[in-house]
Formats: sequence, C-alpha cells, structure tokens
Amino acid sequence: MSDVQLVWLRRDLRMADNPALYHAAQQGPVVAVYVLDDDCAKDHAYGGASRWWLHHSLDSLSRSFGKRSARIILRRGDAVDQLCRIAKEVGANTVHANRHYEPWWRKAQGELKERLELKLHDANCLLPPGAVTTGAGDPYKIYTPFSKATLQQLPPRDVLPEPEVLSSPDNWPASDTLEDWNPLPRHPDWAEGMRDFWRVGEDAAQERLQWWADCVDDYDEARNLPSLDRTARLSPHLHFGEISAAQVWHALSGKGSQGWCTFQKELIWRDYAQNVICQFPDYAIENHRSDFDLLQWRDPASDEPAGRELKAWQQGRTGYPIVDAGMRQLWQTGWMHNRVRMIAASFLIKHLLIDWRHGERWFWDTLVDADYASNAVNWQWVAGTGVDSNMFVRIMAPLSQSEKFDAAGYIRTYVPELAHLDEARIHDPEVHGCKPQDYPAKLIGHREGRERALAAYRELKAR
Repeated sequence: MSDVQLVWLRRDLRMADNPALYHAAQQGPVVAVYVLDDDCAKDHAYGGASRWWLHHSLDSLSRSFGKRSARIILRRGDAVDQLCRIAKEVGANTVHANRHYEPWWRKAQGELKERLELKLHDANCLLPPGAVTTGAGDPYKIYTPFSKATLQQLPPRDVLPEPEVLSSPDNWPASDTLEDWNPLPRHPDWAEGMRDFWRVGEDAAQERLQWWADCVDDYDEARNLPSLDRTARLSPHLHFGEISAAQVWHALSGKGSQGWCTFQKELIWRDYAQNVICQFPDYAIENHRSDFDLLQWRDPASDEPAGRELKAWQQGRTGYPIVDAGMRQLWQTGWMHNRVRMIAASFLIKHLLIDWRHGERWFWDTLVDADYASNAVNWQWVAGTGVDSNMFVRIMAPLSQSEKFDAAGYIRTYVPELAHLDEARIHDPEVHGCKPQDYPAKLIGHREGRERALAAYRELKAR
C-alpha cells in the first residue's frame, strides 16, 4: 500500500486542473485538508462576504469528493500545526500544495517544509511569479513591460484533467463540519442578494466560462457600460480557485477579437498583482511611495465629519448616484462593476480625501472576490501611491463618467429612489432640482472636492 498523501487546499477549490490533487492521487491514497486559519493572516483574515463564498465553495467541492467516496477534512487553527497532526494521524509524510503568494502563506509554506516533505505545485497563475523577468533577471515593477514579456512566454501550462482515481486511506481523521465554523450570516441574514446573484462552485465557474466565451468578443467596448454588464464575473471563481487562469486562457485563446485581447490583459494583470506582493509583501498596508505618508488625509477616527462621510460612502449615501449605485451593489451582491469600482475608489480618496486603506479594508470585508494582491494593487493604482499607478492629480469626475458610460439603468437598479428620473436628470438630480427628499445631498461638490485634493497634493510636494 502506498503512503497516504496529504493535499493542502486553500484557494484551489476544484477537481480539474488542480496540480496538487492530481499529482498526489498518482502517489497514493489522498487526504485533502482545508484549515481555516484566521490568525496567520491577521488583519487580512477572510471578511464576511468571502466567508459566505468559502462556505458554499467548500460545500460544493465536498460533494464532488463524495462522488469519489472521498472526503475533505476540515480543521480550524494553525494550518501548519493541523497539517502535522493529521499527517501523524494517518501516517503521512508528504503534503502536496499549490503554491500561494500572500505573505502569510509564504511564511506557512516555509514552516511546513521544515516539518514535513512539502511538494509545491504551480497552479493559480498564468505563469508563476518569478518566471517573467527583465533582461537583467530582475522582476518587473511596471505593468506594461511585464504584460509584453508575459505574452511572449504564453501560452500557460497545459490543463490537467481530474484525477482518474481518488484512493482512500484506511482510516479517516476527525473533521469539523462547515456548520461548526458558523460562516453564514444569520442575525441579520444579509446574504439574500448574494444568493440571488451568484452560483458558487466548480460547475458554476465552468458554466460562467461557457457563457463568457459567447460574450468576450464585445468586451473591449461593453466592459465600461455598467447598465449592460458585459463583464466576465469570473473573479470570485478565479480567486477561490474554482477555475484556473490556465483553463480560462485555453478556453478563450482561439478568439481573435479585440475583446479577447483586452480581457487577456486583465488576466495578466492578476499575475502582475501576484508579482507585486512577492516583491512588496506589505503592499496592502503601506504606501509604496513613502512620500504619500505625509499627505494630510482626513482621518475618520479623529475627524468627525470625515467619519460620517466614510460611513456615507460605505452605505451608498454620497449624493453621487453612480457612486451610490456601486456601493449598494457591493453590499447587496458582494461585487461591483469594474468601471464603477474605479469611480467609487477615486471618490473616497480624492473627493473625500480619505486614505485608500480605509477603502481597501471595506472592499476586503464586502467583496466576494477580495484578493490580497489585486485589491491592494488596484487601490494603490487609483491613489497614485503604488509602484505603478495613476497620477494622484488625475481625478475622476463621477457625474460625467456616469453620463459618458450610460449608467442610468444601473442607477435605477441599485438606487430605486431615483428610478423614476429620466436619462437627462438621473446622473445628477441635485443640479436639476429634482432630488427626491429621501436621497441625500452631495457630501461635497465635485469642483470643491477636486480643488481640496489638489491643494493637499501641492502641500505634500512643497514639504
């Protein structure tokens, strides 16, 4: 009888194209383990929306394992300690895992390697971080040359099938149940909108990919229109590893459209973000450009108006319909249209002059696709504080953006108190004198907010 092989599951909750699972199954009986380790990630332990998704994703994958007379062992606590305990219980010496790049997982991988034989596999990126380097062998810091160099090395690895056989150990170790973890909201149950909006799991990810294959050709133009919503909505499936980037690439790479060319750059952006956190592990909590540490942000903890305005932004009560629609969509569904994410983020940082990290934290708790690398890289890009980012002085105008990208239908969906307004007035009901009584006035005028942000930036540069 071959030795039992442990498979350490994290953000790779799929049967197909799962290198750790595939190679472990070829070596012997498999015990797949998921450990809910909140302490290792500290402030970046899963937020509420991610826990909701995790519950349903693990439930879906457990049913797939059950069809093979196999199980997923659930444990809570220190991941390294729990894996070592399970290894002792089943007589295993080897752990297979797909390599992860968040700083806490890199630390855990190093610790586990000192205690057991750890076989790490590349699984969740198009190309492993570190594979794409400059001519001098250094990692890229700027996206555009990184993207060009990545394209020269693609396609990604071949997609692996599901394991043909999952052999079971002689004895199964003890396991928690999902209910033991209590990951679902109950009092109150705020997840109704997410249940209506999403299907979770590997099968759902494949169905979404099939749908997207028919729509991706229009992506270059349609991606900016929130009312149309021709976006892939694959991000949470990719984040939790219900589908791999390689599977997406190979399914769509035969497309010759501009839509596919644009979408492939966004897949490469995901790889870029992983490369950034490998170089700068604290990217989600520190300005990359340290001069921005001196910018005079309004502090919601000590500045009462700033605290109220941060809460208004979180609740979608800013008086800017496109921003409010996005923030309410986020709360209701755990997701926000990409164009609107940029508008809402820019509004918090520049119109309200509130540090981007408050936005990163809110998105971390409310997004079902909250990803340490992508979330941080995107927020620092908008803030102008990142290694590769937009200029701080480029301030998005939410009212003109709303009209330019025809967001009327989107606003009607998520800001129902404005649903009766026509196309000409819905983007800015206050200026047209038709703001309903139950809709808030603007927290700050666009010109006033813009000038305050530019003044803060000029003061920073004068220091």
